[in-house]
Amino acid sequence: MNSDSNAKAYWSATLGLLTKVLVIWFLVSYGAGILFAPLLNGITLGGYPLGFWFAQQGSIYVFIALIFWYARKMSQIDRRFDVHED
Repeated sequence: MNSDSNAKAYWSATLGLLTKVLVIWFLVSYGAGILFAPLLNGITLGGYPLGFWFAQQGSIYVFIALIFWYARKMSQIDRRFDVHED
C-alpha cells in the first residue's frame, strides 16, 4: 500500500470513528435528554424519571465512557496504520 492510499485509509477510519462518536453523542444528549424524554420518563431510576436522569447525569456518564472508548479505538486505528506513538 503506498503512502497516499495509506493516508486516505487512515483518515477514512478516523472519520468513521468520529462519525460513530458524534452519533452516540447526539443520541444521548439530544435524543435521550430531549426527543425521547417523554418516552423515557415512564421509567424511573433512583426515584427520578429516566429522561430527566439522562439529561442531568446519565449523559455525563456516557460521555466519560465515550472518551475512553474513543481513545482505545483511536489507538487501535493508529497501530493498524503504524502511526502510533510509543
